[in-house]
Amino acid sequence: MQTEVFTVPGISCDHCRRAITDSVRRLAGIVSVQVDLEAKKVAVTFDPSSTGADRIRVAIEDAGYDVVA
Repeated sequence: MQTEVFTVPGISCDHCRRAITDSVRRLAGIVSVQVDLEAKKVAVTFDPSSTGADRIRVAIEDAGYDVVA
């Protein structure tokens, strides 16, 4: 398993948390999604043989949020 942490400055509420979590969990190989609203971070644990950080980034962006490097 692998964990990547993404900085998502536009998150601020439970709706944001749900939107991101639902979008990322649609990907194959996702083990967990943890959204920290205060730190503006999303930590995703996943199976790298099923998905990757780029696909997770796209899923967060598809939910309507920008990811910063």
